[in-house]
Amino acid sequence: MKKLLRYFIWWQDSTVGTQFFTWRKGVKVGEDGDGNTYYETRDGKKRWVMYNGECEASRVSADWHGWLHHTFDSPPTEAPLAHKSWEKPHQENLTGSPAAYAPLGSLRQANPADRSDYDAWQPE
Repeated sequence: MKKLLRYFIWWQDSTVGTQFFTWRKGVKVGEDGDGNTYYETRDGKKRWVMYNGECEASRVSADWHGWLHHTFDSPPTEAPLAHKSWEKPHQENLTGSPAAYAPLGSLRQANPADRSDYDAWQPE
């Protein structure tokens, strides 16, 4: 069933067409810490990523994003970007997942805080 679904869906894994194109024209450039693999054509005009798992664009770090969009000529494997000491490590967008941020008092928290700072409006 999984092999059949690969002809029609792209969000779980790469499609058969993408894998065939990668096999024919792709040159592997490198991998990131998440296991995503980056390719380009032999002439360097097209660049793409083969995700390791769910196809979610926020899983691509800023280093590789710049290379994919032709902002940088050389990939981070050849010329890594200098990072500042205050920069946090890259994290994918967690919106909609159980690990998403829930502020104090949110109903999504396990024990929502008592909202003593809030008075509901009452009509007179």
